[in-house]
Amino acid sequence: MQLDLLVIAPHPDDAELGTAGAILRCKADGLRVGVLDLTDGEPTPHGSPATRVQETDAATAVLGLDWRANLGLPNRSLEPTLEARRELAIVFRRLRPRWLMAPYWIDAHPDHVAATALIEAARFWAKLSKTDMPGEPHHPERLYHYYCIHLKMVPQPAFVLDISPFWEQKRAAVACYHSQFVAGRSTQTPTFLDRLRDEAAFWGKSIGVDYGEPFACREPIGLTGLTSLV
Repeated sequence: MQLDLLVIAPHPDDAELGTAGAILRCKADGLRVGVLDLTDGEPTPHGSPATRVQETDAATAVLGLDWRANLGLPNRSLEPTLEARRELAIVFRRLRPRWLMAPYWIDAHPDHVAATALIEAARFWAKLSKTDMPGEPHHPERLYHYYCIHLKMVPQPAFVLDISPFWEQKRAAVACYHSQFVAGRSTQTPTFLDRLRDEAAFWGKSIGVDYGEPFACREPIGLTGLTSLV
């Protein structure tokens, strides 16, 4: 299988929170999209490994993904080790994605910071020729960073994607993770999902649409024209 876009998430639910709108837009455009969760995300206060698998399967169905897997790395102690780099590079060589999405590189959550360091290193390793890794060398063309940030900060994005037609579907995908965003929050107002909507509306307002998702990029973004700009 060859993917157009592969989103790499430290935990199940990070891809939905940060980039579900982009995933849905890519799927609507006929692109092949996958998600690789690096850990199972457990333990959490109201979750369990079995529950998280069920929730992930439900969210995957909402998003209509072409591929999803879990690399099985340790939650809470994720590190960009050489062994993990090799495992991830092999996935890149097998799926041969054109574009990658990784978490924003500054975060209070150590797993998110480690995930981005791991992804960037594995992207480089995936193109190596003289290696015992299986598969042919491959270097994804672009690496974008989605916002799923545990800091009270609003970094300036490289671009904001209009996800207005897909907001309700994104909300449905996130809501699949009941153990993470609904259980134990019955008295919270506004709800977590309300705040997620407000964030998407903030980014949408910044580009003159209803809802948006922000993305960062360490590399220049090339354009062949201006016709697709909002």
